[in-house]
Amino acid sequence: MATSGTTTFESNFFIDDIITEAYERIGRFDYSGNDIKTARRSLNIMFQEWGNRGLHFWEVKNNSITLVNGQSEYTMFRSTADGTSDATAVYGVDDILEAVYRNSDNVDFSLTKINRSNYQGLSSKTDTGTPTQYFVQRFIDKITITLYLTPGSTEAGNFINYYYVSRIQDAGAYSNNADVPYRFVPCMVSGLAYYLSQKFSPQRTQELKLLYEDEIQRALEEDGSSSSTFITPRTYYEGL
Repeated sequence: MATSGTTTFESNFFIDDIITEAYERIGRFDYSGNDIKTARRSLNIMFQEWGNRGLHFWEVKNNSITLVNGQSEYTMFRSTADGTSDATAVYGVDDILEAVYRNSDNVDFSLTKINRSNYQGLSSKTDTGTPTQYFVQRFIDKITITLYLTPGSTEAGNFINYYYVSRIQDAGAYSNNADVPYRFVPCMVSGLAYYLSQKFSPQRTQELKLLYEDEIQRALEEDGSSSSTFITPRTYYEGL
């Protein structure tokens, strides 16, 4: 039996194809240029909403910040139109997940992520030395990472190496691919159909919402990277 020999369907499943599939699911086969535009807008809104659905592991990336003497706060903007990120930083960062201080010998030292209250309680925020903690603030157009201790002349030129989660890219041109892995293609189409039904087929909205929520839940459960699990039996000893 012959098969295609390919596993790249999603690489040729463009934004206009996603829109066509979603419209077909709500029973619309004739639509205007404005309908296509409003569908792309709904797709972008849905991608924004996915940011509230927990961590998307395909958007987890690694980067390093070069430390500057006396500088405790480093900024990563949403895009170049919003500002210039600090040296070796990136754009479109949604949150910092974990970080280490990396010295000139490429030896890493773990940093503890603290919240605003913990940072506010630190008494000497301008003290310099090897950073041991960091505090992340998430704004509309940027995020900042603030280090404690503040890097001094000894730490300057060394790095904070960190894992971060990036924002899902906008749909953009109709000939683009969506910024999602193949596992999320079904729920992406179901979600767009659900969003479009609110405008064009409200009698089917509840039905399509249930389908969408079911498919995105399966995708989220499958997302990620598994690790080894060790099970140790509990041992009881009877007293003499």
